[in-house]
Amino acid sequence: MPDSLSNTAENLTLDWVLGVGTPTRPTMPLKVALVTANGTDTAAGTEVAGGSYARQNLSVAAAVNGATSNSADLAWTGLPAATVVGVEIWDSSGAPVRLWYGPLTASRTVAAGDELKLTAGSLSLSLA
Repeated sequence: MPDSLSNTAENLTLDWVLGVGTPTRPTMPLKVALVTANGTDTAAGTEVAGGSYARQNLSVAAAVNGATSNSADLAWTGLPAATVVGVEIWDSSGAPVRLWYGPLTASRTVAAGDELKLTAGSLSLSLA
């Protein structure tokens, strides 16, 4: 998901890099959400709901050359029937903040009870 930061995350990043204001670090762990309609810089997508769906914790390695990726598999089990078109990354504060969003390379249709897995290294994050 190159350069798909939400406006909130863009502002936090710029403020931190430029030493302006008092940007707050996101509350860990970061969580990956599946969406059936992609969001934009300013609006969240439509998150999967139902079944045993729950956001998954994101683990990443230190960035190299402005990029990183998930360092562990992300697996959702017991999903409801849905067509997943993208992912979003949220912090885990009491009022979660959406930080990143982006489409999957190809949408994935799952039947009720199915599993969807993003293998380690398949969710790329970069600033470009």
